[in-house]
Formats: sequence, structure tokens, C-alpha cells
Amino acid sequence: MAITALIFDFDGLLMDTESTSLASWQQEWREHRLELAADGFFVDHGGDVSQDRYDQLAAAVGPGFDRAASHARRTAHRDELNAALGLAPGIGDWLDQAGQLGLRLAVASSSPRSWVVRLLGQIGHLDRFETVVCGDEVERVKPDPGVYLLALDQLGVAPEDAIAFEDTAHGVAAAKAAGLRCIAVPNRHADPAVFGAADILLTSAAERAIADLISA
Repeated sequence: MAITALIFDFDGLLMDTESTSLASWQQEWREHRLELAADGFFVDHGGDVSQDRYDQLAAAVGPGFDRAASHARRTAHRDELNAALGLAPGIGDWLDQAGQLGLRLAVASSSPRSWVVRLLGQIGHLDRFETVVCGDEVERVKPDPGVYLLALDQLGVAPEDAIAFEDTAHGVAAAKAAGLRCIAVPNRHADPAVFGAADILLTSAAERAIADLISA
């Protein structure tokens, strides 16, 4: 069957919000004269782990920790960093190439819909995607295949007619569990060695053209 649709993860793939998230947390730890290491920061599943991170920071700071003030300060800094983001390198070209080939585009993310829609709208690319499926619309987040299965259902295409694009190993696992071929472009914080389940592993979206990838 011919490929008719491409389904993209969001965080770390379409936009480098993984780096801005890490930076915002590290800055918040520095507010308390503490250091947060990047090692171990990123978890092996999708979804929001902010409360766990605030619990960790609260335990390090002690009784004087003001969670509400910390959250307001951190998210303001994160949003400031995100305001400077565009599409990740090579992604804009991929979307252009997909459009020229008549391919349908979707997003399948573990993040909340409000987050994904706001950021894609902020950079003027939301309307490029026919459907956006998010973690708050399914029972379980990646590596569960729920968001991919719902995206396929909304597109009305079979798994063999679509390709998924991911930046994490648990995202690849979700795509494969949904029956999709998966092309991985590991984000800068992911170890390429753990992407053995991906059908194709790239170092950048600029490495190969969409026409080449859908025929591989």
C-alpha cells in the first residue's frame, strides 16, 4: 500500500521544547542555590511529571519551599524560552515536501492538547496538520499506542498507509505497537543507542527527504 499520511510527535521533534523544559527546571533549582543534573531528568514515558519534580525540589529546599511561587516563576521562564522557538531544523522542509507530495499530516503527542495547540499556533504551523491528538484525549500515554491509534482513526487510514516520526524510544515503542513504521530523529538529550526498534534512525530531519523516506 502507498503511504498517504505522516504522523509526528510534538515535543522534541517538531519543536525543541525538551531543552527549554530542562533549562527552566535547572534555572528554578538555581533560584534555591541548587543544581539539577540533566542525567536522569528525562523519563521513559510521556505525560506530565511536573508534580514529581516539584516534590523533588521541595524535598531539597525544605519547609520554606513555596510551590506556587516556584511554579509561576518556572513556567514564566519556560514560556519566555519557548517564545524564541521555531520548528526544529529540517522539519519545515519535511512539511513542505509532504505538502507537495499530497500527504496528510497529523500530530500524536502525550502532552496536553492546550500545550501542543498553543505552541504550534504560536509559530503559525497549527493549520498544517489535519488532526492533532494529545495525551489528555486517551487513557494512557506513550509507550501506550493510544494516541497513534486515535490519530489513525481520525485520519481514517490503516497503519500500513502511514509513517510515524519520533524523537524518543518510548515514542517509537508506541508507534510500533500501533502497527506503524517509525522513523526516529533522537532529540539532543536521547541516546541513539536505545532506538533499535525504529525502522530508520536519523541524526537530523535534514538528513533525508520525505520522498526518499516513504519509499524506503
